[in-house]
Order: sequence, then C-alpha cells, then structure tokens
Amino acid sequence: MRVLLDTNIVIHRENSKTMRDDIGILFRWLDNLHYNKCIHPLTVEEINKYQGEVVRRSFNIKLENYNILKTTAPWMGPIVEVSKQEDTNDNDRIDSRLLNEVLQDRVDILITEDKKIRRKAALLDIEHRIFSIDAFLEKVTAENPLLADYNVLSVKKEFFGNINVDDEFFDSFRDDYPGFNHWFNRKSDEVAYISRLNNTISAFLYVKLEDEAEDYSDISPVFSRKRRLKIGTFKVTLNGFKLGERFLKIVFDNAMRYHVDEIYVTIFDRTLEQQRLISLLEDFGFSHHGHKEEELVLVRSMANVRNLDNPKFMYPYIPINGNNIFFVSIYPQYHTELFPDSILNTESPDDFVEHTPFRNAISKVYISRAYERDLKSGDVLLFYRTGDRDPKVYSGVVTTIGIVENIVTNIRSEEEFIGLCRKRSVFSDDELRERWNYRAGNRPFIVNFLYAYSLPKRPNLHRLIELGIISDPHSLPRGFGRMNSEQLLTVFREAQADEGLIIH
Repeated sequence: MRVLLDTNIVIHRENSKTMRDDIGILFRWLDNLHYNKCIHPLTVEEINKYQGEVVRRSFNIKLENYNILKTTAPWMGPIVEVSKQEDTNDNDRIDSRLLNEVLQDRVDILITEDKKIRRKAALLDIEHRIFSIDAFLEKVTAENPLLADYNVLSVKKEFFGNINVDDEFFDSFRDDYPGFNHWFNRKSDEVAYISRLNNTISAFLYVKLEDEAEDYSDISPVFSRKRRLKIGTFKVTLNGFKLGERFLKIVFDNAMRYHVDEIYVTIFDRTLEQQRLISLLEDFGFSHHGHKEEELVLVRSMANVRNLDNPKFMYPYIPINGNNIFFVSIYPQYHTELFPDSILNTESPDDFVEHTPFRNAISKVYISRAYERDLKSGDVLLFYRTGDRDPKVYSGVVTTIGIVENIVTNIRSEEEFIGLCRKRSVFSDDELRERWNYRAGNRPFIVNFLYAYSLPKRPNLHRLIELGIISDPHSLPRGFGRMNSEQLLTVFREAQADEGLIIH
C-alpha cells in the first residue's frame, strides 16, 4: 500500500525527541505492515524552506526512508474546481496537490491532521481514503489485532507522589514549562487521572476546582468571577484507543459533580499533539477566550443551553422537550462493552478495562434494522440492558442516557459500513460483515450518538411496569420505542439521577 504523508506529519516526525509518541507509533505500524511511505515533491520543497535547521538536516539525512513521488498526477478533473472554491493561500494549494494524488489513484491513502484537507476530501467523495493519525491507528489495529503491541490500557486515579515525574512522557511539559518538576512534586498528595500502556504512561489528566476568589490577572482579557474547573495538565499519546474522548468525559463528569459555571484550559499550539487536543476541545464547544502570555485560553460554558444542531456543544445536558425520546434495548454481551461507566454490580470491572476504542469514545455507534428510522440530532435514547437471568423482569435494567448526533442510512457498501462503525461500535470487522450481509433486502443503518450519562440507580423491568413506563413484560419495544418527557423524568427520579442535566 502506498501511503502519502502530509508535510506536517513529516516535520513532526523529524522534530520529535523520542520514538514513543504517537508519531513513533504511526511509523512503526507503517514499517511493520511494509507500507510504502510516500512524500510529495512539494513537501520536500516546503521542508527545505522550514526555519528549523535541525528538522531540515534530519529530514535530508533520512530522505532514503521516504519514497519521493517521481511523477505527480495531472491537474485536471474535479480537484480544479474544489481548489478554486476552497484554496486561499499557497499552503491550501499544496494540500490540494496532495489530495489530487489520492483522487487520481497515484497513492492509496493520505495521512494528515489538517481538517481543511478532510473537508475538501469530502467534496471530492474520497474522505474514506483520508486518515488522521488516530483514525489510521484505529484502522490498522482493528485489521491486524495480532500485531497490536498493547495488551491492557486502563484509566485510574493516582496520587502525583506515586507517578514517576522523570518519565519521558512528561518531557514535553518540561520543555514548555520551566520548573515543571518542582510544580509536579509539590502536588504529591493530589490526585490525577492516568493511563498506562505496557507499564508506560500514555495519558495524564489533572483538573483543579477554582472558586470566585481565584486570581486571573495573568489572563487577558481577565476572567469575570465564576466557579470554574481548570484542566491543569492534559496529554494523550495517540494509539488508536480514543483516550482523548475518555479523558474529556472525565473532565465533564467533574464539571457536573462540582457544579461549575465554566471549564477552561491554557495550552500552547506549537505541536501537532497540542493542535489535535485543541481540535478535540473545540469539537465539544470550547472556544477561544484570549491568552495567558504565549498560551491560548480556551473556555467551555457549562450553562444549561439547548443546541439540537450540535449536541456536542450542549454535552452532557439532555434535552427532553421538542424532540423524540426513545427506549432502546441492548443485549448484556454488548452493554458494558459499549458503556463502561454503566457496569453492573454483578459484573467484574477486570473484564471491561478500557482497551478498545469504542469503550473510551464519547461518540458511539448503534447498529439497527428497525423500521423506526425517524431519529434526528438531539433526540434522547434511554438504553435498557435486557435480562440475563430468570426472572428477566428483575435482571433487565435501564442504565444509560444517550443523545443522537445523526443517523446514516443508504450506506453504499460493506466497506463503507465497516469504516463508519469500526471505531465506535462493539463489533469486530468480521462481526460487522455478518451484520451487513445478514439480510440483503434490509441493510442496517447507523445511529451516531453521544454517551451522556450513566444512571446512579438502575430501575428494573418490574419497577418500570409499576411506574407505567412499560405495560407488561411482553411489550418491550423492538428497535426504538417512543417515550414521552414525563416518562423519562419519572425514570430520572426513580434512578436518583441529577435533574440538573435536564434541559426543559
């Protein structure tokens, strides 16, 4: 397979100090799979104009590690019109030249972190051949499970004092923040969230609660007085496991727990790693407030505001009026795989360590053949884990709230179906093929939804019947059963859930 690498990917590779970061993992996969690492002649020109002498020298020494395209695709066809519409500077036009190599089948795929390239790819109907680093890692780990060199990946709380500050994972923080080690050691009795990959740190998160008396004089413009949650330290090494979303869910969980008005973070935007994190935060409604010296300041309001057009911007709030509410059944063998925070007391946490992408993702996929397909952005899903022990009326329970992002129907091929589901569903590629081909006359469709909330207490089917949510044990909806807002509120109160999450 011929893989074209965007210029920034190559620059980041040659500028990296270690081979254990996400770029190192990417290149190891490319080498292990014997993929041909291609670069465009324009990339060579760009890098030789690059101001960083170390990168230029390193790149030119290692040119033999890359296959420079000896010829380039002719400038013709739909790319010409897309370029006229979308390109505003030389960098945009170079990106279009890279896309043209994919469009003309000179290369198989392009790996890039550039969102504008992916937008242009969608206009050219080749978005399925354009991958971010994260998406590429998810693809190859799913297709080559025996080559995956990580076995167990879990998220846990840990005291700073029990974490090795000299781990190379923290090198980037030492580069950005003089005195980082001193700051870290002063936090020895405080708690962080950490994930380890084969006994090395792969993700780290520290959050801090700040009250109205906090001094924000070093932020411009100065914050008004509010109760805030600060994302103090946040880094995730990409590995195809959606850990960024898993840790972001922890941020939102803490924000709700402490009833803050805002979440904020100060962050540099120098590296691909930082830019990717900024992009993830922006996807969930963080916006640019100002600066703290050379760092950006991003802010996310926690006001209870409806946004049905983009549910990520109102996450984790649940709108119950003016949209549909559905009761959705899910079998036990898939339930906790998809919703790790909704684990039952009868299940062992050791069986559900977050070592697959769909467990960590906030955005998930539900696959269905139901006749009911009238779902839209902002609709609410109440998930019911079907009973696994007799009598089923006592072992079947409601556990989780989801918010619909969109649905995908009229899927054109098995390949497209697998690509849409792979990162965020519970099924392997082989299982997805089975589901696609199970009934050729009724192909499945996809519901993309946000994993919003796990109910503290789980009313069982017997209690749901007593409350009038379900009429009898034989009337459980198949597919998507409609509910009304009063029924959902009844479930919330029975589950002793946080009604502050409800948008009326």
